[in-house]
Amino acid sequence: MIPDLPPGATARVANGRASIILDVTGLAPHEADLREAAARAAAAAFGIAEVRVARTTARTGRRLIAVASGKGGVGKSTVSANLAVSLARGGRRTGVVDADIAGPSQPTLFGVAEARPDARDNRMVPVATAAGVSITSVGMLVPPGKAVAWRGPMLGNALGQLLDAHWGDTDTLILDLPPGTGDVQLTMIQKHRPAGAVIVSTPQDLALIDARRAIDLFAQAEVPIIGLVENMAGYACPHCGGVSDPFGAGGAEEAAAGLGIPFLGRIPLSIAIRKASDAGTPPAAGNGPDGAAFDAVAARVEDWLARAGG
Repeated sequence: MIPDLPPGATARVANGRASIILDVTGLAPHEADLREAAARAAAAAFGIAEVRVARTTARTGRRLIAVASGKGGVGKSTVSANLAVSLARGGRRTGVVDADIAGPSQPTLFGVAEARPDARDNRMVPVATAAGVSITSVGMLVPPGKAVAWRGPMLGNALGQLLDAHWGDTDTLILDLPPGTGDVQLTMIQKHRPAGAVIVSTPQDLALIDARRAIDLFAQAEVPIIGLVENMAGYACPHCGGVSDPFGAGGAEEAAAGLGIPFLGRIPLSIAIRKASDAGTPPAAGNGPDGAAFDAVAARVEDWLARAGG
């Protein structure tokens, strides 16, 4: 931790960079500027050269960030979980809503597959996890291993229950959507309009074709696109150290440039990420190289939120 931070400031230091969340609720503009200058000075005195400061204010409601993909199997849920963890470690009070009806995997990713949410006042109480992020999941509403075969109205009601839980002081919700552009996406846009959307794709041309459809859906609904994440980008052999690109290389970055949307970063195809995810310990909860890749994506999302006033 950075000593001598001003009141209302929290910081996370990783890879020689400081991310500071600064609460400026009730401050005049010049007072907020002085508070930010004090935070930057404290970081500099601590020996940190690169500092990011995001100003926040108390507000009603909470930011909803949709994480979507055009097709399944691109690692959207893994990105959702680790994005939430990285944002939480950076100072945001973050929760995850697992609305992936076809394959709700957040309970497994967070190591709470056997947990069942409590209810209070006819509303769900999110399940707390060791990673510091609370979650609600459609997988917690049905018996383990049972298929979720619901039609449109039932899907809409389920999404409402997951979002309208007792989130307390949570200020940012990461919404893990099912792949495609179906009922859940349409209900979410119409009834629970997100602040922005993160799109996940592999570098593969087929995945990028479907990613463009997801981007088009949000664009038509005038939901801002926060950016595109390229997942499974390069495989480093743990034995020889050689890097191969089974799904191609750079395709998502090129697609983002062509579509005029931000490119948020690359997540490697890593057996360590797979093992940690299966074990219910999100890599972003640690300080290893795999977590750093998610941290880099989260830093860009944090910058977007700061610019958007949240």
